[in-house]
Amino acid sequence: MANHRCATTALLFVLAFLSIFLVIVATTLAQQVQSPIVLTLEKAISIALKQNRDVLIAEKDRSKADAQVGEAWAGALPQLYLSGQYSRNILKPVLFIPPNNPINPTNETAIFEIGSNNAYQMGASLMQPLFSKRVGLALQIANTYRDYSQQSYRATEQSVIRDVKKAFYLVLLAQKLVEANRQGLDVVKANYENVQALYRNGTAAEFDVLRAEVQLANTEPMLISAENNLALAINALKNLLAIPLEQEVTLEGDFTFVETPPTTLAEARQVAIAKNPTILQLALQESILEKNIGIERAGHYPVLNLVGGYAWQSQDNTYQFKNYNWANTLNVGVALSFPLFDGRRASERVQQAIIDRQKVHYARLKLEEGIKIQIQAAELRMVEAQKRIAGQEKNIAQAQKAVRIAQTRFQSGVGTQLELLDSQVAMTRAQTNYAQAIYDYLVAQAEWDYGVGKTE
Repeated sequence: MANHRCATTALLFVLAFLSIFLVIVATTLAQQVQSPIVLTLEKAISIALKQNRDVLIAEKDRSKADAQVGEAWAGALPQLYLSGQYSRNILKPVLFIPPNNPINPTNETAIFEIGSNNAYQMGASLMQPLFSKRVGLALQIANTYRDYSQQSYRATEQSVIRDVKKAFYLVLLAQKLVEANRQGLDVVKANYENVQALYRNGTAAEFDVLRAEVQLANTEPMLISAENNLALAINALKNLLAIPLEQEVTLEGDFTFVETPPTTLAEARQVAIAKNPTILQLALQESILEKNIGIERAGHYPVLNLVGGYAWQSQDNTYQFKNYNWANTLNVGVALSFPLFDGRRASERVQQAIIDRQKVHYARLKLEEGIKIQIQAAELRMVEAQKRIAGQEKNIAQAQKAVRIAQTRFQSGVGTQLELLDSQVAMTRAQTNYAQAIYDYLVAQAEWDYGVGKTE
């Protein structure tokens, strides 16, 4: 009885310990999910390069290219095969012996069954290419394709970096717009409360109160819309970083820009084509197709292989394997095949390969011109945005001063509420335009970085 109580107590203790442990683990996991991740631009890019789905797919393609190099080497290595076969001769093969000969002295063809009920055959075959132009060219293509996959991976990385920058900047812009609309709403609320106080004191008309109410009602939805846009921008950034949508994130970063010196722009423009991974991809693809022409031309050349075979066979009517008589055969030799006429198939395939190479060549030239245009357009947008930023900085200061003056004039009874409302709208618009100009500059700079092949 005492042993039973001890066992029960021990079991309850273990269950209690497991329950406490599971609660601690669940609480820890919940805290990990709920605690916000602090993201700087550099950290966001680092996370994206590790977790972004497009980067992971490009990494798999790069690994696949390594495997294809190994497959190409297989064409130059010996091929060894083992085989085995069992046959049950329901109707045995026969041997026909013509009439009127020492073996068959009769006037009719004689038929003799040959073999046994059971037939077994095992063997091994070997083939080693001695001469084949296709094998060497296939290996060169595989190595070039590996370089192509590497450039594809780099292009994906740079594309993801560009997209993360734009998404990060969009969140910062949305935050600034929320802040601007919230400040505008605060001003409108303060004006509404002031007008109500003046109306109660008899120094403001009912029309002024109604106009203030309308302005407040029109301003509140603008803040709600800005907050919704901020939530959508954050979710878009999470999607790029492969972060769960329920995970909270906070961004750290100044919504400012650093002007790129003209000398840096000029230097990067000169080497953009040579560094752009997409251009390098097409150049490597053109090289692959050039080698593919050689492979198709190899259809006109002979193929020489070393071949060999070993066979181990027996036939018997019983299943007493230890009593079977096994016959062994071994052969070795060379096999030569030379295409004399294939209906011009190889020649036509060569022409197709040449056309494919030419198409990629023209596509590369077209892309080079497009990259130059893209870089120039990004630079022009940077210059335009920079001028807008300088102009909006002055507008913000003037708009804030205009709001203060309009408030003083309205409270003194000199100005009208229309002046005050117009100044409030102008201030919010100036703040919005300023934030939009900075965002446009940063996005243009990200596009320029991508165009010139700039790596982080």
